[in-house]
Amino acid sequence: MGYGRKITGGKYHKFRKKKKYSLSGVEGKVKLRETKQKTVRTMGGNKKTVILSTDFANVMDPNTNKAKKAKIKNVLETPANRFLARQNILIKSAIIETDLGKAKITNRPSQEGQVEAVLIKE
Repeated sequence: MGYGRKITGGKYHKFRKKKKYSLSGVEGKVKLRETKQKTVRTMGGNKKTVILSTDFANVMDPNTNKAKKAKIKNVLETPANRFLARQNILIKSAIIETDLGKAKITNRPSQEGQVEAVLIKE
């Protein structure tokens, strides 16, 4: 029989239309530029600050357990997609070059409004 039909040949029908909460939003990609933020309305009327672009990261030093604010110079590599590194897009697990050295992003910047990273031993 045809695609999307029952074994008897009858059609399947949707039991409801798509709801607003089940629709996906626009994927936010954080660029490496001067810092820009915006406030977004979330479920329940709450507000969330999302980051559109930034050039600073809170870098944690595992030896001293202290965090410092460091300027991001470049995105070196992104395991998820190598083309994102070429475009200098900041996502989780991307390796970035900072004033303090190489660091790995440990959070999701597009969701949380800042970039958190941990220094990597070279």
